[in-house]
Amino acid sequence: MSASLLKIDNLRTYFYSRSKRAFIRSVDGVSLAINRGETLGIVGESGCGKSVTALSVMGLITATPGVITGRIDFANGTLHRNLLDGLDQSVRLSEEEGRIMDVVKDSGAWQRQSDRLQRGVRGGEIAMIFQNPKASMNPFEPVGAQIVEAVRLHTEHTGKKEAEQRALHWLERVRIDSPRLRFHNHPYGLSGGMCQRAMIAMALAAEPSLLIADEPTTGLDATIQSKIVDLLAELKAEIGITTLLISHDMGVIGRLADRVAVMYGGRVVEEGGAQQVLAGGEGNHPYTRALIASIPGAAEVRQKSYLQAIEGDVLDTINIPAGCRFYERCNRVTEAVRERCADCEPQLFDAGSGQRVRCWLFAP
Repeated sequence: MSASLLKIDNLRTYFYSRSKRAFIRSVDGVSLAINRGETLGIVGESGCGKSVTALSVMGLITATPGVITGRIDFANGTLHRNLLDGLDQSVRLSEEEGRIMDVVKDSGAWQRQSDRLQRGVRGGEIAMIFQNPKASMNPFEPVGAQIVEAVRLHTEHTGKKEAEQRALHWLERVRIDSPRLRFHNHPYGLSGGMCQRAMIAMALAAEPSLLIADEPTTGLDATIQSKIVDLLAELKAEIGITTLLISHDMGVIGRLADRVAVMYGGRVVEEGGAQQVLAGGEGNHPYTRALIASIPGAAEVRQKSYLQAIEGDVLDTINIPAGCRFYERCNRVTEAVRERCADCEPQLFDAGSGQRVRCWLFAP
């Protein structure tokens, strides 16, 4: 795995729609790698599979069928583990022309094996900041007690007094207002910004090797969002922790990420250095360019111009076309590639400077 701390290979996470009697292919063949010390940002529209990818890594997908194929390798020091090792024995797939038509899964056996593989990893080696911190924390326990539990479970500070001091240290580190007072507050007694800071403190208190931040600024007002992003930037500079950052906010990604992966319809359509991916020029995937063009700039705000929307509807991940998943919405198709775009899905082509783009326009 060389420098990779986490490597995801051909991950597929499906959900079954009873009303439509078909599979929702939320994550459909995603491959990603995160190197030690870097921040990988994942961007894309709602429903593209960003959060489901993160939850799959954490083993927190419970709906049927959930993760069905793939490999997730985590390597840190003496710990080398495939977090999906042996789980394929609990799944039987029926395929037709390369498409999965039926899944039979022994959910009980799968969950038991997944829990064994995640032991010592989830919450310890890999910690997660969730979208809604108040919904993710225990409403009946004070914030401090929950952080103390994380410290005692996942670090060498197992004594109660020592763990309490570490918890207070992390509350101070995330710059929460009056940390000793907040230590005894319940989540419902905190504002959204304070609760998010407490969630960050809880995640970091476990001293993880990998931090997954899933939409860490969602639901907060603009000023609090800015402060949370400033906090994450400070922590990145001070601690240098490896981070998987998920966001639909290009500004947040541009501020914090070293590399960026763009997802659409359950697939990675572009990946590379943050500067190259967020350039929004000729070297980018048409979907990436459309995402960046939809962000209003200072000139558009002054002139009160209309926002530039992406044409068409978000891809239905039940009825996925044979060709490029973005073809029906793409305004950069040329006659030279139109037939291939409609009939055959492209692979990730090398676009130079370590950048890869899933588009026929970049085929050699």
